[in-house]
Amino acid sequence: MAGDTYVTVVGNLTADPEVRTTSNGGTVANITIASTPRQFNRNSGQWEDGDALFMRCSAWDSTYNPLASNIQASLTKGMRVIAQGRLVQRSYQDREGNNRSVVELRLDEIGPALTRNTAQVTRNSNTGAPNGSGRGGFAGAGNGGYQGGSSYQGGAAAGAAPQQGSQPPAQDPWSSTGSGDSFGSFGSSGEFGGAGDEPEF
Repeated sequence: MAGDTYVTVVGNLTADPEVRTTSNGGTVANITIASTPRQFNRNSGQWEDGDALFMRCSAWDSTYNPLASNIQASLTKGMRVIAQGRLVQRSYQDREGNNRSVVELRLDEIGPALTRNTAQVTRNSNTGAPNGSGRGGFAGAGNGGYQGGSSYQGGAAAGAAPQQGSQPPAQDPWSSTGSGDSFGSFGSSGEFGGAGDEPEF
C-alpha cells in the first residue's frame, strides 16, 4: 500500500510466540525478534556484537492465510528467522491508565533463516483458492526442493478431463492441420495473392 514503510528483519526469537484470540474472534500472534549486528574488530582479531534491536511483531490469521497459526506451529524461542512487514504505530492504555504508543512490525511474511538451519515445509491444505490443496506447493519430508502436487495442464489438476470448447476452431490459422509445417496454412503462398504478387526489388 502506498505510504507504508516496509522493513525486513533478520534475527532470533526471544520467546515462543504468544497467540491469543481477540474479542471479535480474530487470532493474533505476537513475537519479538532480536537482531544483533556483528562487526569484525581488526585490532582484537575477533567478531564483536553491536547493540541489539528488539523488534516487536504481530501477525493475524485471515480466511486464506493463517499466518498467526502457522507461526505458532512452526517457530520457537531461539530460532533465527527472516521477517518482512510494515511498520505501524498504535496507541494503548497501560494498566495504570497511562496513554502509550508503540511501533511494531505488522508481518506479511516470516520463515526460518537457512544460513545456519534446515527446514521442511508443509503446505496448508485449506489455504489458497478453493480446492487448492492439490495444485502443488512445497512438500516436506526431505524432498529437498519444490515438489508440485500435480502437473500443470492449462490450470487444471492432473488427470482432469479436458473442458468442452478446448478444441481449436475450424478456421484457426495457427492450427497444425492443413500442411506439413508447424504453422499450418497461415502465411502460405495462397493466403495473400501468391508469390507472383510480390514486388521486385
